[in-house]
Amino acid sequence: MSATPLARKAGLTVHVVSSVGWLGAVLMYLGLGLTAVTSDDVALLSAVYLAMDAASWTVLVPLALASLVTGITQSLVSSWGLSRHYWVIVKLALTGIATAVLLLYTQTLAVFADVAGRDALGAAELSLLRGSSVVLHSGGALLLLLITTALAMYKPAGLTRRGQRYRHEAGLARLAQSAGSTT
Repeated sequence: MSATPLARKAGLTVHVVSSVGWLGAVLMYLGLGLTAVTSDDVALLSAVYLAMDAASWTVLVPLALASLVTGITQSLVSSWGLSRHYWVIVKLALTGIATAVLLLYTQTLAVFADVAGRDALGAAELSLLRGSSVVLHSGGALLLLLITTALAMYKPAGLTRRGQRYRHEAGLARLAQSAGSTT
């Protein structure tokens, strides 16, 4: 599958914007999580979890899904291919894992938001909301997204068997084309 240069650049732009947006949203969640863990202000603690729950489905999930879908699309229409280079496969796997964990973790955020929305919070509820879960998940997501960013920037060498076969066949096609043009 191929696309025009303009379509590829437009697709790449959407991919980069959604990926950078996702990274920024994760940084914001990390900051909010650190606020939740360290704050003694119950109203602020409640507001943090209510905001995170609302933003999970309006910001985080759409950006994660957009990044995943546009990344797959870009690999299919670019010379990198979906399964020709190990770095593309690893990047796709990490993005898929991060997206799946996010989708599962939204359920936990909903529970935290339900607790945070109660009129009165007891010691057990406050302990739950001040736990390190959000910080750990946000930190893990940040690490995965930074790794995928580094893979995209550095594109480490390493062709899969399919990539080696593709390169070999492309070389043969170029040889045949150049031999045909000299006769």
